[in-house]
Amino acid sequence: MSKLIGEQQLMRIFIGEGDRHGSRPLYEALVELLRKEGCAGATVLRGVCGFGANRVYHTQKLLDLSTDLPMVIEVVDSQEKIATVMPQIDAMMGGGMITLEKATVIRYSPKL
Repeated sequence: MSKLIGEQQLMRIFIGEGDRHGSRPLYEALVELLRKEGCAGATVLRGVCGFGANRVYHTQKLLDLSTDLPMVIEVVDSQEKIATVMPQIDAMMGGGMITLEKATVIRYSPKL
């Protein structure tokens, strides 16, 4: 495991739950790519509601059988690692948004 303390980069990938990469959900394909490429970790968050560039409001209602809720994949790693994997991520996405910001890592270690 690499040392990941101090100033790093936080990448957030905003997509829809219904977005796909081939036959798989896009969020699963992205997390698998990040794992394969050796990123420090990734977390997928499912939103309650939201809208994107197309201005369509997505929400989960009690009677909805099919939803396309917002999904956010968060990754913290070095700027170099994120820059290396970014072209592959970009190629997998049809729409959505990616943001980058500085993050200070205080602790990064496996549970013992």
